[in-house]
Amino acid sequence: MGRYVVRRLLQMIPVFIGATLLIFLMVNVMGDPIAGLCGDRQCDPATAAQLRRDFGLDKPVWQQYATYMGNVFTGDFGTAFNGQPVTELMGTAFPVTIRLTLIAILFEIVVGIVLGVVTGLRRGRPVDTGVLLLTLVVISVPTFVTGLLLQLLLGVKWGWIDPAVSSAAPFAELIVPGLVLASVSLAYVTRLTRTSIAENRRSDYVRTAIAKGLPRHRVITRHLLRNSLIPVVTFIGTDIGALMGGAIVTERIFNIHGVGYQLYQGILRQNTQTVVGFVTVLVLVFLIANLVVDLLYAVLDPRIRYA
Repeated sequence: MGRYVVRRLLQMIPVFIGATLLIFLMVNVMGDPIAGLCGDRQCDPATAAQLRRDFGLDKPVWQQYATYMGNVFTGDFGTAFNGQPVTELMGTAFPVTIRLTLIAILFEIVVGIVLGVVTGLRRGRPVDTGVLLLTLVVISVPTFVTGLLLQLLLGVKWGWIDPAVSSAAPFAELIVPGLVLASVSLAYVTRLTRTSIAENRRSDYVRTAIAKGLPRHRVITRHLLRNSLIPVVTFIGTDIGALMGGAIVTERIFNIHGVGYQLYQGILRQNTQTVVGFVTVLVLVFLIANLVVDLLYAVLDPRIRYA
């Protein structure tokens, strides 16, 4: 296990460098960030040249990337064009989005897996058909429609929640936004769990466990569920990074100042340092989540061994 973890960590290095290099190159072709600093008026040539020197934009792209990566390993993600360090923006944005993502993941795990198990064990029955139709509707409706509809009904019409989340963004205020963020993924988890449960239910090891006289709940939890969760865990693990980076729509709807909001503002204002810094951290989150998922395989299925 130890050698496997070390090998995976070493494999992350070229992936991390390649991903950040690609992001850096893509962000640097978005446009001229200095022109955006001057607003509607065109920058004075001397002022523009001074700004380029201050932010290191007068150097070749490869040199800018090398400088950026060297600073990243010291914990310095650069300075935004408004003079605020990117790490300060991260310090306020990431805790909010992490809370939002945790709520979304919790909805996926609890609601999605429970519905998937129930429908998988009752395949073809009315409850199975009803849940399949419901998940199909959720997948078909865009997230911004679901968010605006829940905000209108729960916040404006019925007054059950505040239409906008406060700046502190406590867990209680993030429940509905978390549900909106998790809605599509929750539907996929439900359908994936259902299919996996229904397939493994006909496996030989399940029939053997039943033939031995094991209680039904033990057959489901200890044998059927553990093996059926492997593809579900894979999906949830890869979905963590997608939820954190894809929260732009949800955070805009509920006025949440998290990672999605900062990425939106950075792209809108062509603030390359902010965009690259936030996406760099998201790449790390994605890589670590995939490593944790791989290690969970051995927990779910004892037959899996790492050399």
